Amino acid sequence: MRADEVYAKTDAGREEIETRARKLPPALRSTLLLVDGRRNIAQLLGLASGLHAPPDALAQLAEQGLIAPLAQIAEAAAAWSDAADRYRVLSGLMSEAVRQHLGLRGYFMQLKIERCNDTDELSALLPELTAAIAKSKGVPSAQQWERGVRAAMA
Repeated sequence: MRADEVYAKTDAGREEIETRARKLPPALRSTLLLVDGRRNIAQLLGLASGLHAPPDALAQLAEQGLIAPLAQIAEAAAAWSDAADRYRVLSGLMSEAVRQHLGLRGYFMQLKIERCNDTDELSALLPELTAAIAKSKGVPSAQQWERGVRAAMA
C-alpha cells in the first residue's frame, strides 16, 4: 500500500458494515467505517491509530477483500449499471487526479467536480481536467490518465 493511494470499500466491505457477518474486532470495524474513497492511506492510518487499531489494519481489510484501491474498483465500474455508483467512482477518480497532479492549483477544478450532478456533467469536465494535468505533468501522462478513466467508465 502506498501512502498516497486512495482506498474504498468493496461490495463485501459495504455488506460487512450492514451485516457484521465476519464479526470484526471493534477497532478493525471502526477502521473499515473510515474508508470512504476520499482519504489516502496515510490519512487513514493516522485516524486508525487514534482508534487503537493494529498497524496493519488496512492490510487486513484488504486481504479480506473488504477494501481495495479506488483505481481497482474503478476498473470494475464498467460492469456496474447503477448510475450513482458510476458517478461516485468517476468523481472519486477525478478528485484524486486533482489532488495528486494539481495540488492547490486544482482548487477551482475540484469545486467544478463537486458541482457536477451526474456522470454526463463529469464526463463533460474530463477534457478540461486532462488539459490541466497536461499543463502540470505533461501531455503523455494526461492522455494516459484520461484513457484509463474512460476505459474504466466504458
